[in-house]
Amino acid sequence: MTTSPPVRSVARAIQLLQALNRQPVSTVDVLHAHTRFPKSTIVRMLRTFESLGIVRHAPQHGAYFLTSGVRTLSSGYHSEPMVVEAAAPLMDALTVRVGWPTALAVLEGSVMVVRYSTIPLSPLALRHSTINMKLSLASRAMGRAFLAFCAPEQQDALLEMLAASAEPEDQPARAAASLRALLSEVRQAGYATRDPQAGPASNTLAVPVFDRHGVAASLGLTFFASTMKPEQAVEKFLPDLQEVAQQVSARLQDLQAQA
Repeated sequence: MTTSPPVRSVARAIQLLQALNRQPVSTVDVLHAHTRFPKSTIVRMLRTFESLGIVRHAPQHGAYFLTSGVRTLSSGYHSEPMVVEAAAPLMDALTVRVGWPTALAVLEGSVMVVRYSTIPLSPLALRHSTINMKLSLASRAMGRAFLAFCAPEQQDALLEMLAASAEPEDQPARAAASLRALLSEVRQAGYATRDPQAGPASNTLAVPVFDRHGVAASLGLTFFASTMKPEQAVEKFLPDLQEVAQQVSARLQDLQAQA
């Protein structure tokens, strides 16, 4: 059998899908940096993928992300982009309505990692971006929201890892009884806030997001500490944040059922 050269268009399509899979949300510039394909070619391919239901365009971010439609390829799709797919439009709508930025974080090892943020839509954001930012489970609101609602055996394992951590923001885990008491309060209240010592310029109100197996992520809304006390943020924004989290959980579980 003679060896035929690869079909260039097919090879490029696969390379672009691989590049899309490297991060939850990708701009054309990022994809160009990964593939070195001409940007015009990337845009045409992305529009083709979009027409096939494999990617979705987020115009307000100038970015693209994989959808659950890519499961038809039997690879390149996992829980994180599914969470982003379920959450992104709901988070965007919340930020447009209230002004403050929201973020979605998932567990990686013993930290939470931000996988989606509405900072580009917010006039009140302190940072340019928080995508891929690592957050302590012990000190950060989104970490506490996850840790408080995860299964007891997972919580025990994570607390043990945090207690051995040298990271300054993980130090509360060394006082195990105090942290467990705080987590119990978070679970009872249904939300978490940030340790004031961890980024005192702002604070975050965070709630859990659930999939079919348990807590899958946490959703947080960040506000200026100088303009609002935590209890004021709870009164003003907690109902909306919890409603969005419930909707994200329902959408996520629907996507998992379809997969």
